This record gives sequence, structure tokens and C-alpha cells, in this order.
Amino acid sequence: MHADPLVWGHGPRRLEVFLEPTCPFSARAFAKLDELLQRAGEDRLTIHLRLQPQPWHAFSPITTRAVLAAATTPGGKAAARAVLTAIFGHREAFEPIEHCQGELLERSPHALITQIEALSGVALMGAWQDPALTPHIKWQARYARQNGIHVTPTFMIDGLVVADMGSGEPVEQWLGRLGLG
Repeated sequence: MHADPLVWGHGPRRLEVFLEPTCPFSARAFAKLDELLQRAGEDRLTIHLRLQPQPWHAFSPITTRAVLAAATTPGGKAAARAVLTAIFGHREAFEPIEHCQGELLERSPHALITQIEALSGVALMGAWQDPALTPHIKWQARYARQNGIHVTPTFMIDGLVVADMGSGEPVEQWLGRLGLG
């Protein structure tokens, strides 16, 4: 099984963004990435999306696996992006109230995946259920742990964690941090 790398741009400056699919702060960071790449220039910046499940987000492993499953479909990284966009855009459908309450707790993983498929337009159930996807998920977790990543979003510039970089910063500030302003 091949998972399309979640990489955009091809420049020498490298930004790795660790996201969790139901995290509102990850959603805020994700929403700025297109503008960042456009303003920096694809020939000057490469953006790598990394996925980091979070234990307090009840369905984090299910949604993370869904994004990576989409990356193995014929749509590749575009399909993964569509799935991530669908989850971020409908967070209330994938995150219980206060992380632990409400009707959402009655939903099965199968029902959640079916809903992600409907919202994103990406058929991913077969890939989600394929055991060959598991090494791709484990790689994401290992890579994050090896780099000391514990929360999302977290940003790395050229292999170094920038602990004080946040999703609330404007794109201009990110460009400055990248030396591309």
C-alpha cells in the first residue's frame, strides 16, 4: 500500500505542520497553509503535513486513519486534503461535547467513516479497513515522538521545532519566521 506524501511546494525551506483532524487549533493552522504557500512561493517553500492523534480527542485515531487512508486512494494527497477539510469543517460531527459527552458517543467507527465519505466525497472505507495502512499511521506517531511533538498544531522549520509558533499568528508572521517575508 502506498500513501501519497502530504507535501505541497518544492522549495528549499521546509515547514512541517503536525495536525490532529478534530483539533480546532489545527483547523485554524490548516486554513492558512494555502495562503502561506502562495505568498512564499512553491519554489521557495515545501510544506509537509504530519498527523498527530491526541488522546483527549475521542475519535482522533479514527479520523487520523481516515486522512491517511484517503492518501492511499487514487486521489492521493488531494483526497487526503478533502477528508481533512471535511473533518475540520464539521468538527461537531467528530468530537463529543467536552471530549466525553453527548450523542456522538453512540456512533460507531463505521458510522463516522461513512459520514466522512459523505462529507468529503472520498471513498475510503476499503483503505481504512486495510491492515497495510497501519504502518503508515505508526510512522506518523514515531516521527512525531522522535521530534518531541506532543500537541497540535506544532511547527518544525527545517527540522527544528518552533515551540512558540502558533495557529493564531497571521501568515505574515509565519513568513517572517521562515525568512520568506
